[in-house]
Amino acid sequence: MFNGGFTDLLLIALAAVLVIAAVIDVRTFTISNRLNLAVALSAPIYWLSIPLTAPGMAIQLAAGVIVFVLLAAAFYAGMMGGGDVKLAAALALWFPPLLTLRFLILMSIAGGVLTLGILGWHRAKRRDGRPEIPYGVAIAFGGLAILTQRFLNQFV
Repeated sequence: MFNGGFTDLLLIALAAVLVIAAVIDVRTFTISNRLNLAVALSAPIYWLSIPLTAPGMAIQLAAGVIVFVLLAAAFYAGMMGGGDVKLAAALALWFPPLLTLRFLILMSIAGGVLTLGILGWHRAKRRDGRPEIPYGVAIAFGGLAILTQRFLNQFV
């Protein structure tokens, strides 16, 4: 079922969903299960469009599970929300293992910058309590950075 145009449309749709997730997370500090499910369930359609072999699909599933388990630890430590964990794991289904690792690194850097910025703003406003961090923004940044490489690096 390999079709470059269809594959590109799937990636553009994924990018749009990531932007939507980031905006919703900034507004509500939640990422819906429906959105996460849409990202996860559309990954097999993408796999068929590239085309990915059965062992490759198993590797993608394993990567998604590994990301989920690692980030679930961050959830239990109170560092991430459940929707954030599910979105990152669903997104890992779209990237090969090396790009998943790159995604996680970019997401972590963006999350650190975002957290420092919000902490600085929180303290400058002299607010009490612990600020909420819309980590979906960092996840979207990491995912979009990986997605844009496909289009920007094709001429190299």
